[in-house]
Amino acid sequence: MRVFTCSFVAALFLAGCSVHPADPKISMKAPVYVDETPSKVNEVMPTNPGSLFGQGDNPLFADLKAMHVNDVVTVTITEKTAQTSTGKKALTKQSSDSLGAGITTAAGGGVLGTVSKNLNDVGNIGFTTGSNNSFTGNGSNTRNETFSTTISARVIKILNNGHYFIEGSRELLINGEKQIIQVSGVIRPYDIDKNNNIDSKYIADAKILYKTEGDIDQTTTKPWGAKFMETIWPF
Repeated sequence: MRVFTCSFVAALFLAGCSVHPADPKISMKAPVYVDETPSKVNEVMPTNPGSLFGQGDNPLFADLKAMHVNDVVTVTITEKTAQTSTGKKALTKQSSDSLGAGITTAAGGGVLGTVSKNLNDVGNIGFTTGSNNSFTGNGSNTRNETFSTTISARVIKILNNGHYFIEGSRELLINGEKQIIQVSGVIRPYDIDKNNNIDSKYIADAKILYKTEGDIDQTTTKPWGAKFMETIWPF
């Protein structure tokens, strides 16, 4: 019995410390198709000794755009979300049943039939049931969110179609509060402007993470005991 009690307490502790199903998580890993797509092989351009413009990674006329793996591109994150939804539902159900039955059934004519009829008239039994159910619900939701920042990301992989898979992160520690920003996704090189910047709206399969760690985060986070009770509570 003692071993069972210890095992039960240990199970409760581990369940409480585990990740709550409602806690949102995001993985910054590349999508499956990025891993399955072969990388673009950089072609070595033949040199021309008589050229005045230069070739290779540092030609005379070239912009500042990222072109190779590990090159850096600046991502301007500007995300705005506006949502308004309204729901209304009304249900009504009515039902009624009735049943009448005599004590005895008719027993033919004569004296016996007359007596049976009188008993039915006097002692008739009747059942009547009825139900009336109704439900009315109303709900509305309005959200307006804006998130803006700038972060640098590296070109992790160049796909064979010329698109880039980029990934970047930034961590700030301000007054004991740690802020973490991460971004990843697939971009097209011609969406990068002349200053080597790209807007987040041009990132395909974009994953943007912003979270904080510190006293404020601990204060606004539910204790593990409350999370555990919410997980197992059936009502």
